[in-house]
Amino acid sequence: MKNQKHVDVICFGGEDWWYKNRGHIDMQLMRRFARMGTTVYVNSIVMQKPTLQKNTGGGKSFTHKFMRKTRSILTGLKKSDAGFWVYSPFTLPVHHIAWARGANEIVLRRQIGRIAKKLSLDNPIVWVACPAACDTALKMRKGHLVYQRTDRFEEYPNTDGDTIRSYDRRLKTSADLTIFVNRMLYDEEADQCRKALYLDHGVDYELFSTAGQDPYKPDDMAGIPKPIVGFFGAIDDHTSDIALVEEVVDLLPDLSFVFVGNASADISGLQSRKNVWFLGQKDYQQIPHYGKYFDVATMPWRKSRWIQACNPIKLKEYLALGKPIVSTPFAELERYRDVVYEAKTAREFADCIRRALKEDNEKRTIARRRRVENASWENKARLVSEALFENDELIPLKVT
Repeated sequence: MKNQKHVDVICFGGEDWWYKNRGHIDMQLMRRFARMGTTVYVNSIVMQKPTLQKNTGGGKSFTHKFMRKTRSILTGLKKSDAGFWVYSPFTLPVHHIAWARGANEIVLRRQIGRIAKKLSLDNPIVWVACPAACDTALKMRKGHLVYQRTDRFEEYPNTDGDTIRSYDRRLKTSADLTIFVNRMLYDEEADQCRKALYLDHGVDYELFSTAGQDPYKPDDMAGIPKPIVGFFGAIDDHTSDIALVEEVVDLLPDLSFVFVGNASADISGLQSRKNVWFLGQKDYQQIPHYGKYFDVATMPWRKSRWIQACNPIKLKEYLALGKPIVSTPFAELERYRDVVYEAKTAREFADCIRRALKEDNEKRTIARRRRVENASWENKARLVSEALFENDELIPLKVT
């Protein structure tokens, strides 16, 4: 048996490890790469323009975001239970100000340099999931540069689209490997990259597929009458079609609608409905124990360029749970039309929920799980590793 390769990674993540759902692709892959060497997950760099307005890209109030970011920064460098180090750098939200970007980059690069020196990371893979890290990532000493093009961040609310597009172009032409999870986006942009890989998203298959074998039921799910139409994840203005959901809820007054996750969108109208429950954000390990009680799982997305380039991880998590799914259309859904009900209007959405409840059976549950049983994060990490080290004689990743 050949020896496992030692690899160190510094990942500029797209989210904050301490406060976000930990199912995101960069977090999941870093769990696997942490088995190969020392891995540092750098919490997301502020990319949005400062504003006192709420509901901008999933944000809470300015004060809430400021306090949360401050707590994250003050945590310092800390080893997580996932096996990698986590660090929140201090940066300013000035990517839209040309003269200030240079100073901001120097401050960030010095912080990361100190962390690399402390952990003896001489030639790490530099992984960029947040385009705002572009300048620092390009200037760092590294073995490989990986760019994770999983969303159109230039379409993210309250950002300088031109600046983010320039980061994106430079990263694609500089990275040793650019990873895509949306086939449409891959087809459009692969020729802009030095080397491109369509990876798709993975799923923590064992966690979700086995949840139903555990009789545990969360206390806040008790007493909610069935059938339950559910959604887990963030409820944000730039992703969720709240008006559509309100209409669907009104069309199905005999069903219970349960939402698990933080809501930055205005949900006051939904909260006024008697058949709607908002349970708030839950620990990632708890999510399957909420989802297993859904009778139908939903993805009520807006129609936008952001959504067209997305590939929600919850799609595979719902499938691993074996649940029937009703979703509004988006490009990546085309490959799953045999196991997902697609609806363009509120009336169609409500009709599909009724059909899903009527048609669901054990055979369909098994078929849904089979669609994602080989899409584990271990397999996704191996594909990335093989693409990076295709000429290396050593086995790049040991899957356990």
